[in-house]
Amino acid sequence: MTTELPEYYFRMRDNGAFVFRVDTENRQRRIEMDQIAVVNIRNGEIKPHGQRELSDRDLQEIHDWMAARTDLLARRDIDDIHRAVDYLNTTTHWVQSRASDDQLEDVTDRLLLAMHDLRSVLVRKKADRLLKAASGPKGG
Repeated sequence: MTTELPEYYFRMRDNGAFVFRVDTENRQRRIEMDQIAVVNIRNGEIKPHGQRELSDRDLQEIHDWMAARTDLLARRDIDDIHRAVDYLNTTTHWVQSRASDDQLEDVTDRLLLAMHDLRSVLVRKKADRLLKAASGPKGG
């Protein structure tokens, strides 16, 4: 564990964070966190807190955090989808080997509708990609 704290702290919230500057260089050696901005990663907005002016360093740290956070969330999204594929396989095995008639009655319609919806969207998106690739740049 490091004894040195980071200069900035990002308190996560939906679609972004509250940004604080961390200060331990005070007379009491207490940790003080001064809010400097609110960040929205969905629309890229950075709002200074109060009448504060953000320095170039503040903005650079915020932009670096936004890029890292966006990358992390994208990796989590695709990981969730890979887990969903695994879960579908586990569900298939459960239906095939262990599910009772009452359990199947409870979930069959919802599963069929969800899978139909997913299949419809996947087929449409696949067709769109194939058409786009077929009409892409010619020659080469």
